[in-house]
Amino acid sequence: MTAIPAGSSTFLPANLDCSDFANLQPLYEDLLNRPLDSVKALSQWLADFSALTEAVSEYGSRTYIDKACHTDDKAIESKYLSFIENVSPKIQPLYFELQKKYLACEHTSALDQSNFGTLDREWRTDVGLFRQENIPLRTDEAKLVSEYDKLNGSMTVLFDGVERTLPQLAKYSEQTDRALRQRAWEAAEAKRMEQKQTLDDLFDKLLSNRQQQAINAGDKDYRQHAWKSRYRFDYTPQDCESFAEAVEATCTPLVRELDRKRRAALKVPTLRPWDLSVDVLGRGPLTPFFQEEILSFVERTTRVIERVSPRLAKQFQTLRMGTHLDLESRSGKRPGGFQSSLEQSRQPFIFMNATGRQADVETLLHEAGHAFHYIASSTIEPIFTRHAPLEFCEVASMSMELLTADALDVFYDTSVDQGSAHARAKRILYEGILRIFPWIAVVDSFQHWLYTHPGHSQTSRQDAWLNITGRLMSSEVDWSGYEISRKYLWQRQVHIFNYPFYYIEYGIAQLGALQLWMNYQRDPEGAIEHYLKGLALGGTRPLPDLFAAAGVRFDLSRATLEPLMQELGRQLDALPA
Repeated sequence: MTAIPAGSSTFLPANLDCSDFANLQPLYEDLLNRPLDSVKALSQWLADFSALTEAVSEYGSRTYIDKACHTDDKAIESKYLSFIENVSPKIQPLYFELQKKYLACEHTSALDQSNFGTLDREWRTDVGLFRQENIPLRTDEAKLVSEYDKLNGSMTVLFDGVERTLPQLAKYSEQTDRALRQRAWEAAEAKRMEQKQTLDDLFDKLLSNRQQQAINAGDKDYRQHAWKSRYRFDYTPQDCESFAEAVEATCTPLVRELDRKRRAALKVPTLRPWDLSVDVLGRGPLTPFFQEEILSFVERTTRVIERVSPRLAKQFQTLRMGTHLDLESRSGKRPGGFQSSLEQSRQPFIFMNATGRQADVETLLHEAGHAFHYIASSTIEPIFTRHAPLEFCEVASMSMELLTADALDVFYDTSVDQGSAHARAKRILYEGILRIFPWIAVVDSFQHWLYTHPGHSQTSRQDAWLNITGRLMSSEVDWSGYEISRKYLWQRQVHIFNYPFYYIEYGIAQLGALQLWMNYQRDPEGAIEHYLKGLALGGTRPLPDLFAAAGVRFDLSRATLEPLMQELGRQLDALPA
């Protein structure tokens, strides 16, 4: 079997400018016209194709990162739009022809099929789905998504005399003053409701666009199309339905009971949307760091990771502010968090909106898990086999949240509070996992409904949302007076707009992460060894094999979910309030 060398340094011109397709076209044409008359020729061709793909990918990632960090910068927006309008659409048909060239080559069987079997399966799917007429549709889709990001990034509220972003306003959800929490919640909702119709109309355009892409590719609806394009070879829509049923049976009752206890502890007649994050014993919000102390935040996170794995802590220490990290919340920055892989530099980049909350600690640890995954697999050649399926990528990130739970005391002075803040932080994490399962099932089920009911009205969309949330979410939260906000709650979820059908991955991955966490409690060193082994495989193995390498089982059924929920419940019961 033949190994693939790193991309040839002589193939790419020095300082290649990927902003202009004219600079890229000769390189793609060289690859298209080059004969693949030997295994050696094929190996070098793959290496050079990989190097070019890395360069284009990094340029695209950097323009996306810049846009996310500065949604109000016209020059940055123009640069991003120029790439998705004038460069990416011209690359797509050439990339398709190169995939066909690879699949038609008689020497592909000489490559190591344990590494290239997944690539062959994915590229055959891509070739089967490719339609020239979908290229402009994907460009329009990216522009609509960019419009959603821009709208989100522009939402600020004048609250108590200070202009605040919605992530900054979310800090008030933990304040003990109930009237203050309500006022902050209402201010954020009022801003969202100003945009609800604009976002509804924008989503109609996205639905129409995506449905047309599916029709063009010969699929009956966008769900069928997305299943193929997301390489979901190892589970079906019916498995997702089974997952939702398992959540309804095992998680929703637990969350409902948590809410009953919360209402009783808060001594309120009904539990309102602004009562879900405050400490039930009236203690102030956990403050692991202050918003202006970003460097301290990073340093403490390093110490937390070191308690679990010194090797991973050393990797995290290589990440630098500005170059690899943009963490603080500010006006003009889109909400949320993500890790982006800079393929040519072989470096990760972490984006988030930190405001000094415990949730920020969880977010940075989560995105650090993605960064570790990329670092572990970044040496895999070619790029096309470097990235694992998203379902396993999220195992990498969610596992870091759980594995570091016992080390969160780094953020709190135990000499002052006897560890109660640490226990609260763990409780927040564990309860958050319990609560996220129903939300994952809701978002996934809602997307199944959206894309299997093409042409539906905005009203029927609201009704479907209410029906699904009514079945899967806790019935203990009182939305009286805010029924309209409840109808549009789905608009907060960035994945529904930006990454269609990307959400069940979090549920599947959480099942893997929880299993790995249980293994860690029994055998810390062995669990970390399996974790790193799974990360290092990149995308060279199918999804069930990646789970197995990490020492966990790939299964979406109640048989896997129920014992994990029972263990999580036991861990919560053992924690002080």
